[in-house]
Amino acid sequence: MSGSSGGRGRQGPEGLPVPGPCASTHQALAECHRRAARGPLQPEVLCRHLNRALAECLVTMCCPGETEAVRTLCGSFGTALKRSQCQRARIDLSLCLEAHQET
Repeated sequence: MSGSSGGRGRQGPEGLPVPGPCASTHQALAECHRRAARGPLQPEVLCRHLNRALAECLVTMCCPGETEAVRTLCGSFGTALKRSQCQRARIDLSLCLEAHQET
């Protein structure tokens, strides 16, 4: 079941489109959930790494600059200035994500 999905990608939870670069991660997460349903572990435990990967992919697609700023400025402890810059980068990322929310 491969092939081009146009520009829209696969449908995600609640019918939301999953963009092209993230579609394969979404497909892997869906498959992981199907497999987990047959086993003793909860999907939330078994598929945690794929869930995180999909979230990071979608956030990076929506707000690439803000995501990179958080990665760069918040990756380690530092000076008071760096902590302040990290806090500002997190706020900027939150605002960017809020702007991309469907109403």
